[in-house]
Amino acid sequence: MRAIEITEPGGPEVLEWHEVPDPEVGRGDVLIDVTASAVNRADVLQRQGFYDPPPGTSPYPGLEASGVVAEVGADVEQFKPGDAVCALLGGGGYAERVAVPWQQVMPVPDRVSPREAAGLPEVACTVWSNVFMIGRLRKGETLLVHGGASGIGTFAVQLAKALGSHVVATVGSAEKAERVKELGADEVINYREESFADKVRADVILDIMGAKYLAGNVKALRTGGRLVIIGLQGGRKAELDLGAMLAKRASVHATGLRSRPVEEKGVIVRSVVDNVWPLVGAGAVRPVVHAEVPMADAAQAHRLLDSGEHVGKILLVR
Repeated sequence: MRAIEITEPGGPEVLEWHEVPDPEVGRGDVLIDVTASAVNRADVLQRQGFYDPPPGTSPYPGLEASGVVAEVGADVEQFKPGDAVCALLGGGGYAERVAVPWQQVMPVPDRVSPREAAGLPEVACTVWSNVFMIGRLRKGETLLVHGGASGIGTFAVQLAKALGSHVVATVGSAEKAERVKELGADEVINYREESFADKVRADVILDIMGAKYLAGNVKALRTGGRLVIIGLQGGRKAELDLGAMLAKRASVHATGLRSRPVEEKGVIVRSVVDNVWPLVGAGAVRPVVHAEVPMADAAQAHRLLDSGEHVGKILLVR
């Protein structure tokens, strides 16, 4: 098969479309003929040499994919050849084929095309597990989403709104603000012009920035608030005001998805299928696709992500 290889750590130009060995299919694996994958920030970090794949997973980038089941392992009863599926991956989505544990495979939801489905697994599992399973966001509460125009952000805005929350999002431009409002955000803050910490009081905050936003996030939390950090774009280390946390009876969670054991990912995936897929099928939540780029031109897709000009997901299609 062919796949995108990272020839050395560096810029987008190190992504090359090569002939590589076919994946091995274990007893509990599903082999997928890939229709599309999607670009995530973690892929950029892997390309730069800062985020190696977990042991035992594919060395090729790509944390999600959609396609058709080509083969199943001897112990797999949940899927069969010919099924239209999408999957949460530890790696390997930028390829013609990928083998994945069956626990991380999902049917393509209704109202979603085979290509669009490639942009759902990572965002759906990330948002559901962090905002709802960990953050315990409830109907009527306020969610603050940083990076509201990103793939994660556009999904979080829609899902929280569909489940009855008040949604506030931060963005970096007036154009992105309009797009995020169209997705259902009740309030949008341009972080280049205003301080979110002075304007918002949130029950749950979904944060991709880390250190840079820590103090502001703590200030923005309501009593009993939950801050969930899923990214470190603003740095790794900052001072945490424990006095402020105590006064608010607040909590901070820092989580990752890629390195979790298969069993934990499986719990999240099944919960997404049960709770999120019906909303997607009903049209209440939809994939937001900024661009489709041929998989062999993954370098161009990474340049687009690096530019920060996108809204939603960038897909790699075959």
